[in-house]
Amino acid sequence: MTHDECNAYCAQLPAATHVVQWGGAQVWKVGGKVFCIGGGEAEAPAYSFKVSDIGFAVLPEKQGFRPAPYLASRGLKWIQADGFVVDGGELRELIACSHKLVVAGLTRRARRALGLE
Repeated sequence: MTHDECNAYCAQLPAATHVVQWGGAQVWKVGGKVFCIGGGEAEAPAYSFKVSDIGFAVLPEKQGFRPAPYLASRGLKWIQADGFVVDGGELRELIACSHKLVVAGLTRRARRALGLE
């Protein structure tokens, strides 16, 4: 998956917003909370996203996945995927799950304000 493909997919998710920060990373948020970070060069794209406890235990055993640098070392359940190794369909599914996890962590008031309740 390329950066353009990832950005196009994330833009379709409900109430998703996009900013470029942290030295050029493509950062996708919902309700002000990050659910996907696209980084790396065009020839080596990498995507980080939030996962469940089970996903955090299982995904690093698969080729193309590893605990997300910086985030996982801080105790957060985030995984980084190699955009050229991981199947695009699987990556889209994982990003959608990350979006849902972040939405579930928002307050009821925030979800209602975003039209997600």
